[in-house]
Amino acid sequence: MGSGLKVRIGYSAGATAAADPAAFTRLVDGLERLGFDSVWVPEVLTGATLDPLSALGFVAGRTARLKLGSHLIAPGRNPARLAKELATLDQLSGGRLLLTFVIGLPEGPELSAGGVPKADRVGVLDETLGLLRRLWRGERVTHHGRWFHLDDVAIEPTPHQEPLEVWYGGLLPSALRRCGELADGWIPGLITPARAAAAKAQIDAAAEAAGRRIDPEHYGANVSYSLGPLPGEVRQRLAARYRDADPADLVPDSLDALVARLEAFRAVGFSKFVLRPAAPAPGSGDDAALEALADAVLPLQS
Repeated sequence: MGSGLKVRIGYSAGATAAADPAAFTRLVDGLERLGFDSVWVPEVLTGATLDPLSALGFVAGRTARLKLGSHLIAPGRNPARLAKELATLDQLSGGRLLLTFVIGLPEGPELSAGGVPKADRVGVLDETLGLLRRLWRGERVTHHGRWFHLDDVAIEPTPHQEPLEVWYGGLLPSALRRCGELADGWIPGLITPARAAAAKAQIDAAAEAAGRRIDPEHYGANVSYSLGPLPGEVRQRLAARYRDADPADLVPDSLDALVARLEAFRAVGFSKFVLRPAAPAPGSGDDAALEALADAVLPLQS
């Protein structure tokens, strides 16, 4: 199962850019040179990461082939402005933009910075997505919803991609149902292949019930990996965030184990991957480490 899917492998920059912009530039150049499919800049408003749209604009101008991905916090953004920003980036990059919309971290400074009450974020996200799709199709939109009001609004340019797809994440039953009903694909955070397969079945069932179909090519996973046992503080952080799983089950501890994990995902119908070191070892950000990762995983791309 899943063996005929087109495997694509991207890499998450994480905190690299904020810690050392020159290292981010080297990483981008290396990903382009070695043949990775995409670079991802996740959005954490209060974390040590760059703004994804600004960073991906930089990447677009520096590269010719590398796709530009972000796990973007949609709640808290004006839909018309967001539609224009994303359409512009997709146009100027020649259709290389990849989007996963998230609601953001659930508590603390991050929730406060997002500006949307916790109870409203899901509804705001779904209303935003509906408006974006109408604007990206070139419609002149009049809309009076629960959170947004637009009168005779249209944007130009529209995206290069037709359509510009938006994937969702999330693991709660409600998130899986909404993905099937609304999104173009699904790429969750850390998860085992077995749990991913069960979630995929729920998404497909929700899509069928809504008269839709998620493209079989549109299932992916964020995959962290380590080169050796996880440091204690990393284990504790992962255990606190993923309370129903052992961190050792979520994070392969060698390149061979990483390849085996990607193969296991592919066997249950997942083919789009975003890789990230869970605990970079000394030197793990240099060219040799990236080349070793490429040698291990890129033969899986088809």
